[in-house]
Amino acid sequence: MAQKMMEGKIVVVTGSGGGIGRDMALALAAEGAKVVVNDIGTSTNGEGTDDGPAHKVVAEIKAAGGEAVANTDSVSESASAARIVECAVDSFGKIDGVVNNAGILRDRFFHKMSLDEWDAVIKVHLYGSYYMSRAAATHFKEQESGAFVHMTSTSGLIGNFGQANYSAAKLALTALSKSIALDMQKFNVRSNCIAPFAWSRMIGSIPTDTPEQQARVAKIQQMTPNKIAPLAVYLLSDAAKDVNAQVFAVRNNEIFLMSQPRPVRGIHRSEGWTPQSIAEHGMPALQSSFFELERSGDVFSWDPI
Repeated sequence: MAQKMMEGKIVVVTGSGGGIGRDMALALAAEGAKVVVNDIGTSTNGEGTDDGPAHKVVAEIKAAGGEAVANTDSVSESASAARIVECAVDSFGKIDGVVNNAGILRDRFFHKMSLDEWDAVIKVHLYGSYYMSRAAATHFKEQESGAFVHMTSTSGLIGNFGQANYSAAKLALTALSKSIALDMQKFNVRSNCIAPFAWSRMIGSIPTDTPEQQARVAKIQQMTPNKIAPLAVYLLSDAAKDVNAQVFAVRNNEIFLMSQPRPVRGIHRSEGWTPQSIAEHGMPALQSSFFELERSGDVFSWDPI
């Protein structure tokens, strides 16, 4: 019988008590990984705690013949994030992978967003991913191996209404991932991102007041969380040893390699630029390139999730 892709690997999946995280944890275990199922059991806006979800997923993994332990520490503080990583080492002897999936939402139009709504989302998505990655990095460096998978979002890559906090955190996370990849590639450590299209409680509050909105939600509901898991398992496995610093998206049965910021068009003026010459000559030339992209569907053509 062929060896499973994650045989002998130890992986932490944050926010894996439900939704996409749960499916990734189950898929990793099915491929032979020993999994730390981390979830504090909070609501989507970060309120309350419940040990139940993490323990329930662990029970599912064990019932299927896998190995897992539950952890209910928060990623949003450095010390508690470090305890999550130590849970893997204490339970299974090492750590080979981290999936930064934990998240909350505090959606609000930017001009109405409070400081608390900004801070809470940034703290979990961005700081939490940093704390987890930094705690694991020491182990990865010493053993000269390891892999990170960070869950970003098209809300960050493209933009979305009412999610300045979430979008900012998710785009910053892609930059963090790339920096980790550059800094740690000499230690055989990889860092990649996935932007998932999937129906979960994190997007369950999408309005359905009109027929158009109802049709949109019905379409999204077909994109189940288990569609995301195979790519995450692959990126954490040795089969992906040459895949680093990339951003992928998964939409139902499609996998996309996302572009990263690169110059689209450059213009040069030998005598230099003035504000007036930019307005008269520079910007019209650059705008023509933008309009071409817009017409081709390369800009704002995806429904952010």
